[in-house]
This record gives sequence, structure tokens and C-alpha cells, in this order.
Amino acid sequence: MNVLVTGATGFVGGHLVDRLLARGDTVTATVRSPSRASALASRGVRLVATDLSNRAALTDAVRDQEIVYHAAAQLGSSDEAELMRVNRDGTRNIADAAAAARRPPRVVLVSSMAAGGPSTRGTPKRDAGDDHPVTMYGRSKLAGEKALADAAPSWCAVRAPVVYGPRDRDGFLPLFKAVRWGIAPMFGDGSMEVCLIHVGDLADALIDAAGSNAVEHGIFYVNHPEIVTGAELLRRIAALMQRTVMPLPLPEWAARAALTVTGAWADLFHQKSILHPDKVHEFYQEAWTADPAPFIAATAWHPAWDLDRGLADTLASYREARWI
Repeated sequence: MNVLVTGATGFVGGHLVDRLLARGDTVTATVRSPSRASALASRGVRLVATDLSNRAALTDAVRDQEIVYHAAAQLGSSDEAELMRVNRDGTRNIADAAAAARRPPRVVLVSSMAAGGPSTRGTPKRDAGDDHPVTMYGRSKLAGEKALADAAPSWCAVRAPVVYGPRDRDGFLPLFKAVRWGIAPMFGDGSMEVCLIHVGDLADALIDAAGSNAVEHGIFYVNHPEIVTGAELLRRIAALMQRTVMPLPLPEWAARAALTVTGAWADLFHQKSILHPDKVHEFYQEAWTADPAPFIAATAWHPAWDLDRGLADTLASYREARWI
């Protein structure tokens, strides 16, 4: 099968490419810097040098593809207009390229639970539609879903929660390091409910979404069914590492002050970071949970990793890479 992957050099996109190559697909990837993606080329991936704003290059990249996996995104910025340019307008450009193809491919969008907004404690979200994003990033991802629905002939969107697993440097690695040190900052009192997904399960879900007619023109939550609190997640990691950890609860004002500093530092040096004050609106909610049952019912997908096995797999990969 001929497939295109945007964001192939990223965490999720990289694992997705691994699975696509393993099953024998012919993979094309859009990359901003071919020299930084040389490892993909050495594995037989065709590289197209472009970003999401180059409509002509995207039209060429999409031509003759059967599936487009759109995993590229801007995760963090202090500028909502920048997030919209990438996550909304870039998605629209992908959708338009698909619509212009002689045989339009299905576009599978890697979206985010942030697009739907938080849930309430004890009541996971099940369907898209009642959407109330609380951050600039969430609003940009919701706008990207709408742009896709408006323009692409065949599409579906997969809303993922926090993604973890091997090769993740930004999400869980700092948490594992904090547990190793014995003191871990925790937003609020640790009672916020969360669900997660192992990156391997997410990659499998994207492939299953591409192959199921039952998910066409739909937006689905995809995550582990298990729900834990922030405090419980910290305890699970500590037990796995055989460490005693002291949680350090951060009141909202302290988190906002800290993120103001990290955000300003990132802006000063033109670095992309999710650590901006706007992120506080996500960190102090009752819950970020969803029910994956509709997606499971519509596809062949079922999560292969439970949380404990997934955390162990992540820790093993960190140790193998000597990151901790």
C-alpha cells in the first residue's frame, strides 16, 4: 500500500513508520530537513522536502497515495496564530491536496483530547461534539478537525490523550527522572483523573482507522480504558523504579509563574516548547478521560499494552538509551 506520513521524524510518526514498513507498505514522508531525516531514507522511505504551508509540494506528495497519515503538528507556542497556521491551515492544505488527487486517499488525522476539552471526574468523554477546548493548542486542533471535515473526501480523526513509550523525551522522561531524584512536582493535589495510551497502541489504532469504513467521516477517542489519578500514576512509576518519591504539590499560581518563566525563555531563544502559561488551563482540571469503546466497536483495534506493562516498557527503553 502507498502511504504518506507527515510528522514522520516525530515521536508518534516515527513509531507509525516502523509499523508501516514492517508490514510492507511503501512509505513517503514529508520532512522539513531531509538531512535530519537521513535515517528514514536509509530504510527506504521516500522523502519530500516541504512544510505544511507549501500547497504545491503537498499536492505532489499526496499524488498516488492510498492513505495519508497526518501526524505533523505544532505542539507549543505563545502565539495562537502560529498554532492555527500549522494545526488548522496546514491540515486544510493536506485535505485540499487529498481532494485534488485523481483517486483521493483517506486522511487519518492524529488529533488530541485537547480538542474536546476536559471531562468531569467519573464521566469519561465518549463522543466528539460537546467540545470545549481550554488552551490555544486545543482550539487549533479542533479547528484542524473542522478543516479536514470540510475539505477531504475521505477522512477520520483520532483524538489521543497523553502518549508515552520508547523514544519519548518530552512527556514522561522528566517524570521518570524526577522519581529517580525522589521529589516529583505534581499539579494540584494529584486527584485529576487521566487516561493515557502507549505509542505502539496509538500507531496500531491509526492503521486500523485507515482500514475501517466504519470510522470514515468520524472523530474518535483512542486511549487505554484504564483511568488513574495523577497521584496514582506517580506511585506506579515509583514502585516500578523501586524508589520512594515525595510528591511536591504545586498550587496553580506557582505553576503559572514557573511556566511564565519557561515560556519566556523558549520565546527568547526561538525554541518550540509546550511549557507556556496557557498550559495551566489543562493542568488544573477535574479529568482528562475518554471512553474508547466506540472506536473499538468500529475497528479491529484493541490496546495491547496496559498501563503497568507500558510503563515498564518505557522505563526499559530509557535505561537502554541511558537517558536515566
